[in-house]
Amino acid sequence: MFTPLGDNTPLHVIRVQYITMAIIALNVVIFLLTGAMRGDAALMVSATGFGVVPTEMLDLARVGSAELNPVAEPLTLITYMFLHGGWLHLVGNMLFLWVFADNIEDAFGHTAFVFFYLLTGIAGALLHVALYPGSNEPLIGASGAVSGILASYLLLFPRARILVLVFLAIPMRLPAIIVLGGWIALQFYHILVDDNSGEAIAWWAHIGGFATGLLLTLIFRSHLRLAN
Repeated sequence: MFTPLGDNTPLHVIRVQYITMAIIALNVVIFLLTGAMRGDAALMVSATGFGVVPTEMLDLARVGSAELNPVAEPLTLITYMFLHGGWLHLVGNMLFLWVFADNIEDAFGHTAFVFFYLLTGIAGALLHVALYPGSNEPLIGASGAVSGILASYLLLFPRARILVLVFLAIPMRLPAIIVLGGWIALQFYHILVDDNSGEAIAWWAHIGGFATGLLLTLIFRSHLRLAN
């Protein structure tokens, strides 16, 4: 519904969003190595080995021996965030990250932002696993972590003006509370309307990341570096 292109919120503490740029670069490089340049078969192998598979995470229905898994299953709670299923999946997540993450990195600081990003992504994956314990479908993508960033931005900068394309066609500047409020409403809409779609598109992982982003921002708000 809203495709973000930019915002009007300046950086106040950091000069350059190094961590945000590093995360975007890492996601692009990994996608080129696992998907775009090696084909769907290689992507599926990577998704199965480095993505979060609920049955394996919960050890409910092992589909292979531990020796076949390239990383220990708990580590997939981190590695899954850096895999994407296609160009649209990658570009969508990275665009939201580019527009909104720099101000959250500015508020938290470089190091704390790393932990914030990882924790929201982990929380999103864990909620997905809890709600789909019998799924053998690998969960991949940065959406859970990106959702946490959106929650923090909504809480800290609700009146910021966001330049968006509405329905990919109409450029408008809208308040963040409308853009991001509309985004979270869309997640719940899909949960209510799309039967059993949580395995194909992990809506609950988005919700888990968003809720964790809100909680962490509320807890640490008094320590954040915000403009007066």
